[in-house]
This record gives sequence, C-alpha cells and structure tokens, in this order.
Amino acid sequence: MNDNKQNQINIELSDEMAEGIYSNLAIITHSNAEFIIDFVKMMPGVPKAKVKSRIILTPQHAKRLMGALRENISKFEAIHGNIKESESNTPFTLGAPTAQA
Repeated sequence: MNDNKQNQINIELSDEMAEGIYSNLAIITHSNAEFIIDFVKMMPGVPKAKVKSRIILTPQHAKRLMGALRENISKFEAIHGNIKESESNTPFTLGAPTAQA
C-alpha cells in the first residue's frame, strides 16, 4: 500500500489568487479560540490604510504557521544573509513629520 498517495492533498490555485496581494503591515489580534491576522497595504503620505486580506486561524494553526515561518526565514537567511529589521513598527511616517531631537 502507498501511504504517500493517501496523504497527498490536491490544492487548487486560481489565476487571481496566484497574483497575490501586496501587504506591508500585519495586525494580529486573538481571542481564546482564534488568531486573526489582517494584512494591510499602507501608502506613504496617506493616513488611511486598507485591510487587503484577513486570515483567521485556530491557536494550533497559528503556532504551526509561526514555526513554518521561523524555519523558512532560517533557510532564506542561510542562503541570502540576515534580514535587516526596521527600527519602526510601521513602514512609513503616515505623512507626519519625522521626529527630530
């Protein structure tokens, strides 16, 4: 008996979904039953941003996603070098002047 054949999942990816949606901010909230990740597209100088996609996960799936991201980031950095993190929590100043000391 071929166990690999029984464990395969056929995943369909439509042309529209394959294009993807750009996001430069993720907002994560949770309750006792689920994690909600809102993927947002922010534009420089525009104070209003739109949620482009919302993903709702069980806590178990959220933890598995975190592990998968950690593993894939490690693999990426092993090939391409460390990913530099931004000092800001948001990708833009939202049109406000930059603070100066």
